[in-house]
Amino acid sequence: MSSRRPDALAQVSDFDIRLLRIFRSVVECGGFSAAETVLGIGRSAISQQMSDLEQRLGLRLCQRGRAGFSLTEEGREVYQSSLQLLGALESFRTEVNGLHQHLRGELTIGLTDNLVTLPHMRITHALAQLKERGPDVRIHIRMIPPSEVEQGVLDGRLHVGVVPQATALSGLEYQPLYSERSQLYCAVGHPLFYVDDRQLEDQRLNEQDAIAPTFRLPAEIQAHYQALNCTASASDREGMAFLILTGRYIGYLPDHYASFWVQQGRLRALKATTRFYDLSLASVTRKGRRPHLVLESFLESLEATR
Repeated sequence: MSSRRPDALAQVSDFDIRLLRIFRSVVECGGFSAAETVLGIGRSAISQQMSDLEQRLGLRLCQRGRAGFSLTEEGREVYQSSLQLLGALESFRTEVNGLHQHLRGELTIGLTDNLVTLPHMRITHALAQLKERGPDVRIHIRMIPPSEVEQGVLDGRLHVGVVPQATALSGLEYQPLYSERSQLYCAVGHPLFYVDDRQLEDQRLNEQDAIAPTFRLPAEIQAHYQALNCTASASDREGMAFLILTGRYIGYLPDHYASFWVQQGRLRALKATTRFYDLSLASVTRKGRRPHLVLESFLESLEATR
């Protein structure tokens, strides 16, 4: 029965690469004995691993014995090919490490409106760090209602969003960022604008035309709106501000957002010690998302600024 030559390598495994590295060192050192110090293993172990490589390749790579070490013709060709392969692996490693140092790509963020006026707002700082780390990163910000932010993250149109934290939607991950306080406001021209809080009864307050948001809120915050006479609605805080500034409605606004008009004397908070709520805002990403180095870098920066 004739002997059968081993099949050519179907694929190069980690084991093969390790053997090829040893083979390269042996060739460059000029033999097994000289390679012992470089490789940190004994001559017998080197000999065994060279035998393993020859068996894997089905080729005789070198002559060893009293006449000394020398490469066969096949050994010289395998050595040249191994240099190309190991060089390509090193280039790949260098390029991947470079991606970590020099980010490239895009980041699309969906934000609830009017977060930029938060004194402790961390998104700006995280974006600055991302741009410093990856000057070529392209950032796209979408200012849209919270429900659209969550849907955009779910369907992949957005990489990440920031929304008021309510009941978690299946398929999304939420990471708390910060809290903002909202107070009940009215504007110049409203009948309650000049009424002292001490004379302002809750019943009279609850009878005023008010604005309700259409985006999701926790149940304990929804109770604040249920106590009011909500005859109008808005999909975002800017829409609520528009209606409040007409002087015909009362409504809740984040204090950091309303402060501009308060300082101008155009808005005032009604019963500020009792009519307020604190709302948590969270970053939202899709569960099971594919690896995205730019996104992960942004999330790391966001976490680091806490």
